[in-house]
Amino acid sequence: MTTIRELDGAEALARVGELAEVLRDCVEGGASVGFMLPLAEGRPETFWHKVAAGVAAGERHLFVTEDSDGRICGTLSLVIDMPDNQPHRADVSKMLVHRRMRRQGVAERLLRALEAKARELGKTTLVLDTVTGSDASRLYERTGWQLAGDIPRYALMPDGEPCSTTYYFRHL
Repeated sequence: MTTIRELDGAEALARVGELAEVLRDCVEGGASVGFMLPLAEGRPETFWHKVAAGVAAGERHLFVTEDSDGRICGTLSLVIDMPDNQPHRADVSKMLVHRRMRRQGVAERLLRALEAKARELGKTTLVLDTVTGSDASRLYERTGWQLAGDIPRYALMPDGEPCSTTYYFRHL
């Protein structure tokens, strides 16, 4: 059984090691989430320190899935630090699920928790991007997200191969 919950900045900082392990597993498993192989020593931890600071500053909300042992096995962020002319909008960032927990509904539960928080905050438009044709893209389409478009060769997979990116949006 897994639990979804939101971490505050102090909790995120205290659990950087667990968050880094999930990121490391995803990148080593081939996920294009902004990092390249081989991962430099400390790179995932540095990223999560910045995320924890953003949570503490009120710029984002961080959701995690904990497994039955209380270990973090999935993450998703709602970035609310937007330009002045976009107070109604937020970005969805870093959907990460440890390979041992995939195909168990973790990602969809994280997404639903994030959407509920966005509604609570008065956000009406959410935006995200993912690798074109990925498992994540199928999840977003299945859960009602609308395709905005694809950009060929937008990013690189962790091994250096170019990949297309698909942008999605959702009106709440």
